[in-house]
Amino acid sequence: MQLVVARIGRAHGIKGEVTVEVRTDEPELRLGPGAVLATEPAEAGPLTIETGRVHSGRLLLRFEGVRDRTAAEALRNILLIAEVDPEELPEDPEEFYDHQLMDLDVVLADGTEIGRITEITHLPSQDLFIVERPDGSEVMIPFVEEIVSEIDLEEQRAVITPPPGLIDESEAVIASTRDGDGSGEDGSEDDAAGEAKKGDA
Repeated sequence: MQLVVARIGRAHGIKGEVTVEVRTDEPELRLGPGAVLATEPAEAGPLTIETGRVHSGRLLLRFEGVRDRTAAEALRNILLIAEVDPEELPEDPEEFYDHQLMDLDVVLADGTEIGRITEITHLPSQDLFIVERPDGSEVMIPFVEEIVSEIDLEEQRAVITPPPGLIDESEAVIASTRDGDGSGEDGSEDDAAGEAKKGDA
């Protein structure tokens, strides 16, 4: 099974190093020297990590065969993909791989069905569940502690406590009428969720 573990960022210096946006909770395992990673797009890889170091809080990698800034810049925005045993689980019980979360039923605390997770999107500030509702529409649920209160793999469900307007748009309309500008409330809700995710990471 393949998991996205990082996205390559800008070149660093002139000797072929690149910054990476880490998308794994186990970078020392997935992104260590000698690791061979598939890529998206596939034609850019595979890439073998030659060296890795942390600089100013960012992980820097150098790949075999990449020796200058021009070659490093050519790798920008490429996704790095690791092959993982489907039976392998994260060491932290509060962490999950994407394949564990796919197809989970999403419900409210009172058991009300919201839908089913069909996709997980990784953003710089937080992860999002793409949830397909029974009527075929989709809703995006930020995967942050304030909203996703429980992941129960045995019961194959995710329990959520959504803020007003996240699930029922009519609630957001009422809120915007009260505040005079709906974008302010929705925007602040998103920002708060993003900061919570950053804090958790």
